[in-house]
Amino acid sequence: MDVKLKNFGSQRLGSVFSSPRWIHLRLQVNRARMLFAFLLLSSGLFLDLEVCTAAQSELRITTIKQDPYTMSKGGQLEGFCMDLLSEVAKTVGLKYKVKLVKDGAYGRQDESGNWNGMIGEVVRGEADLAIAPLTLTAAREKVVGMTKPFMQTGISILLRKDISEGAGFFHFLSPFAPETWMGILIAYMATAASIFIAARVSPCEWSEAQSERNRFSFLYSLWYAAGALTLQGVGPHPKALSGRVICSSWWLFSVVLLACYFSNLSSSKASESSHLTVKGFEDLAGQNTIEYGCLAGSSTLAFFKNSNNPVYRRIYEHMERTQSFVSSMDEGVKQAKEGNFAFIGESVSLDLAVARHCELVRVHEVIGMRGYSIAAPLGSPIIKNLSVAILQLSEAGELAYLRSKWWASSCMADKAKPAAVQPHSLKGMFLVLALGLGLGTLLAVLELTFKSRRKAAELQKSCCTVLTEELSLRLKNSSADKPQENADKEKA
Repeated sequence: MDVKLKNFGSQRLGSVFSSPRWIHLRLQVNRARMLFAFLLLSSGLFLDLEVCTAAQSELRITTIKQDPYTMSKGGQLEGFCMDLLSEVAKTVGLKYKVKLVKDGAYGRQDESGNWNGMIGEVVRGEADLAIAPLTLTAAREKVVGMTKPFMQTGISILLRKDISEGAGFFHFLSPFAPETWMGILIAYMATAASIFIAARVSPCEWSEAQSERNRFSFLYSLWYAAGALTLQGVGPHPKALSGRVICSSWWLFSVVLLACYFSNLSSSKASESSHLTVKGFEDLAGQNTIEYGCLAGSSTLAFFKNSNNPVYRRIYEHMERTQSFVSSMDEGVKQAKEGNFAFIGESVSLDLAVARHCELVRVHEVIGMRGYSIAAPLGSPIIKNLSVAILQLSEAGELAYLRSKWWASSCMADKAKPAAVQPHSLKGMFLVLALGLGLGTLLAVLELTFKSRRKAAELQKSCCTVLTEELSLRLKNSSADKPQENADKEKA
């Protein structure tokens, strides 16, 4: 069948783009575009709100009572952590409400993997932040977010001060500094030499140098000065004024010196308990006299449990065997105050106990350095802002100020170890002794000069000649003692 097409020319039948179906399609596309844009805008606003919600809404903050971090006063909470929270809130712009943790625990994971304490409340969403002396550990970092540390601490030992080591062999020399002892030795030798010279030069002490034996030899002068220093009063005593002036100066010097010595020695004995038998963890692990323990379920216990150090392993095994754990920080401090117990804990907390209880002391060794941080839910965007705020407070010195404010000690002045007496502390007595020695020696020379003048007038000689002869005779031991030796031989 043949079909024939006729050409009727070009005629406009209608526009495709203006058909009702196409218009409906365009409207659907525009609606889809608007819906997509609305979804994008809503998601962006939701993300912004998620970031800003922590800063705009009232945060639920959990904490725990521990002096001086958080304490109750007049129905309100105060302490280091409360001051820190206030400063951080000002910097970040937070609104918050603080409550105490229900079970009174910091945060420990049980055998089933559940967390208790403040960490557990943050994990379960019962609290938005946890601010307390929370130690930054790997286990906690896995379940919650932790900020930059606001305080550095470590593990140390708390003991009573009366658990002391024995004094050394030369502990009796501790009241005076080595320079002071050297000055005393020089003063002693100078005094003995002055007595020896005055006894030989003064004619009132040794009138006939050719026929008499001088009682004050140099060895006897040393013995006489030593006897006076120890208040033994050896004799015979000098008869001449010059010798008595020297001896009186030495006696006065000795009395003041002994008073200073015994006073400082007594203070040293009273404070020698600050020298601990247990100076570190190795000493603690190597003795069986002092019992020791730490806070049950704490990061301190976990440190010893997970350590491969043989000393730390022995400490952990001992605590596990004896079950010498304490339930709280206050209980550990109480047992340490009672004596014969060493409490192992955070060095910062132990420093506070030392500041509040004058009978306690912390050893110098600190191990396992770690930090205290603020805990937040894992992945919370507020952690970054809190960390920046903490760093800003640290750089501004605000954290150091808060530390000094809440860790102020009330017993550091009266329990300070007395310092050894320095030479400048006795410079007045050394000056008095020097003047006495000089005056006594000068008097001895004047006494000999007066005698030489009288003798020179009798012999009609020059005073200088007679004085020179007398000095030569008196200061030469061999020539002075020879007549006496000859007399003793003739008597024999």
